Amino acid sequence: MIFNGSIDRRRFLAGVGVASAALILNPQVGRANEPKSGGHFRVGIGDFKTTDTLDTTSNDTKFYNIAQYIVRNCLIEVAPGGKLIPELATSWESSPDAQTWVFKLRDGVTFHNGKAFSAEDVVYTIKRHLAEKSTSALKPFLKDVDSITVTGPLEVTIVLKQGNVNFPALLTIPAAAIVADGTVDPMDGNGTGPYKLEHWQSGVSAKFTKNQSYWKEGRGHFDSVELIAIADPSARTSALIGGQIDAYNQVNLKTVELLKRNDSIEILSLPSKAHYVFPMMQTMAPFNNPDAAKAMQYAINREDMVKRILNGYGTVGNDQPISSAYGYFNPDLPQREYDPDKAKSLLKKAGLANFAIDLEVSEVPFSGAVDAAVLYKQHAAEAGIDINVKRVPDDGYWDRVWTKVPLCASRWSGRPTEDLTIGGAYTTSAAEAGWNETGMKDEQLDQLVVAARKEVDEDKRRQMYFDMQEIIYSRGTSNIFAFANFVDATSKKIGHGDLGNNWDLDGFRAAERWWFV
Repeated sequence: MIFNGSIDRRRFLAGVGVASAALILNPQVGRANEPKSGGHFRVGIGDFKTTDTLDTTSNDTKFYNIAQYIVRNCLIEVAPGGKLIPELATSWESSPDAQTWVFKLRDGVTFHNGKAFSAEDVVYTIKRHLAEKSTSALKPFLKDVDSITVTGPLEVTIVLKQGNVNFPALLTIPAAAIVADGTVDPMDGNGTGPYKLEHWQSGVSAKFTKNQSYWKEGRGHFDSVELIAIADPSARTSALIGGQIDAYNQVNLKTVELLKRNDSIEILSLPSKAHYVFPMMQTMAPFNNPDAAKAMQYAINREDMVKRILNGYGTVGNDQPISSAYGYFNPDLPQREYDPDKAKSLLKKAGLANFAIDLEVSEVPFSGAVDAAVLYKQHAAEAGIDINVKRVPDDGYWDRVWTKVPLCASRWSGRPTEDLTIGGAYTTSAAEAGWNETGMKDEQLDQLVVAARKEVDEDKRRQMYFDMQEIIYSRGTSNIFAFANFVDATSKKIGHGDLGNNWDLDGFRAAERWWFV
């Protein structure tokens, strides 16, 4: 199999459908502005840590992810519409069993310090993730790498322990950004990306200046870029209206209609793979009892959540993470409806009448998370469930609350493929890596994930992903109540083309793709 950025027709058409929907929601998307150079682009970011770094093996906030794409490049890029296109790799080819992958690399690219990009940089980057003491979020995804070697001046060959048709998609995420061979301190920001690091203050701001020798034609238009950490959604809104920033992510959906009335502001809304969820840890009481978890799933009114929390900017979820934006979405699963009586019956079966539970929450997972928790409390009361909404500090939420308590709020932006989404959050290996927010360990699911990676027959692979969704729906404890649009806000001084829907802010690449009109 030879790849030059292409993907199968079904998956491509699914991505095109999502992009088309975005055009309908927002006529400004894809407007015919000619890119211009210049200006200082300031972005307010609502998800960050005081420990954020530029080390690709360290952490995973939006601040961190966006910064990676500002200073570095990956081997492969996700284009608007979901298509995989060449970045530092010009093409990739696999053996028939998808076990051996050969990547041809781009010539003439230099790092910010003047070093020429080479195959050795790719090998070094991946080996950093695989190092014995590495805590990289990418490490569990790369565990099947048997060897990675330089096989030509601009060629790298990766041999897997078992086939994986989705392997190239792994190399698109920010953690897979390429660092220079021998890098000791990744905080130097040395990369091949559109901007060079000027200043970094974790949890506060980061500044970058234009890479005048950037290798991508028609990218990196701004003279400089600044990321500003602003936790409060209202503060981000005020900063945009007041001209202190030019764009921000995670718009508060309670106020988005008011924002739309402002003639100086544009709202960017795209259907996405992102989902809002109240995950329940199977490894902790009471959710080690599956009936207790099922009761919680029947005790939430999803349509009310979409209407009142997402303000209509999304669709109802169904307790499994694959939405219709994915190519292998299973449309046959019955929609789980709000049913307080069924929830009561399940609680009685579990011996948990007059059930009470803490729900720990902050605004970090998504704007409106606290309100969503309060609304959930109201829904669940009809089932005799007493949810105690416990607001916790924003700082350190992902470290101190998420996966550490029985019930909390969470949000996932989705991933390029079903394999990354399911394999990265619902398998035993994901649990061992600390990314499985329900602690789910299901032998059949684990086996299907591995088998689907090796399966080159399209129909068989589709059925496997259908089966995985059914397992999570039936045996999982992930209360996915909504699939959310990405909703960002920008000044109308900002120009852009078609928008990526893999993450917010144009797939985290606003700094590289946008410009001032």
